[in-house]
Amino acid sequence: MPRTMIFEHVTTGGCQSYLVGCADTCAAAVIDPETSQIDRYLALAARDGLRIRYVIDTHTHADHFSASRMLARQTQAPVVMHRATTAPHVDMRVDDGDMVVVGKLRLQVLHTPGHTRDSMCLVSEDRVFTGDTLLIGGTGRTDLPTGDSNALYDSLFGKLVKLDPALLVFPAHDYKGRTHSTIGEEIANNPRLQVRDRAAFVELMANLNLGMPTHITEALRTNLSGGKTVAEMLAEAAAAVPFMSMAEVKRRIDAGDPDLVVLDVRERDAYEEAHIPTAQLLPRGQLELRVNQELPDPTRRIVTCCDFGRISTLAAATLRQMGFQRAVALDGGMKAWKEAGYALREGRTP
Repeated sequence: MPRTMIFEHVTTGGCQSYLVGCADTCAAAVIDPETSQIDRYLALAARDGLRIRYVIDTHTHADHFSASRMLARQTQAPVVMHRATTAPHVDMRVDDGDMVVVGKLRLQVLHTPGHTRDSMCLVSEDRVFTGDTLLIGGTGRTDLPTGDSNALYDSLFGKLVKLDPALLVFPAHDYKGRTHSTIGEEIANNPRLQVRDRAAFVELMANLNLGMPTHITEALRTNLSGGKTVAEMLAEAAAAVPFMSMAEVKRRIDAGDPDLVVLDVRERDAYEEAHIPTAQLLPRGQLELRVNQELPDPTRRIVTCCDFGRISTLAAATLRQMGFQRAVALDGGMKAWKEAGYALREGRTP
């Protein structure tokens, strides 16, 4: 680690964020902050005598809630993102080749679109913060809004693999407990960097068949607007969405109610492990894209369900906003359904 650098790595599940500070000037930046860790960033900065001067998102996140706006409010620091972002709360919009000055530290901006249009990496002395462009043993996906496999190919092979092989790689996500890698290790071992042919790389990215992030709609809405947190959205949804009891759902299923649609909004693996009999699978991340095709009649009585009742409440609120005015959420979720001893079914949709 450079002598002037103070470095803290904060992990939240698979989300990785970083506090980078200059020991000589006490200036600091937080990279890819996550909402549940705001107090920790502030505590780490205070412990080391740092003042947070910049709050930086490497891209518009779809799989977690960015704390950039809230942290910026508390620290009076500007929010920094690439100029391609459409988020209105960004104070400093940077471009390829720009530099964010943090005391004696320099964060060099590389515009690396592909995972999203506004993706960027930050190079600082002996390390590079790669966001979701380059992961340890992988790359960011390109099937979410503004993703582009051709652009990702150019970012990886035209920019990142040309960096110093000794540079440490710190990504925005890792789900296997790894802390970092190097550019050289990724060039040698990352399976996606072995696919040097552009057409083959694009085909590879098109056939990953990944599940959608659970909170994609809410995360994008919050991160693009700098608006409500998931807790605030849950409170609003709960105030606008009626619920249906487990007993009532069971009664209607047993009676063969032709008007009832039980909509399971979890991912396929959870659904196939155990679901309510007659339940139809439509993961929350795909709801807006597929609901009109799969449920063309907006007058149907839809009951959404998930594990604990939170995601299903958001899903029911979204359905109502889309015109499905009879959508309700299951009171209690699948956990409560199982504990009540009600019938379950395994496998795919009948």
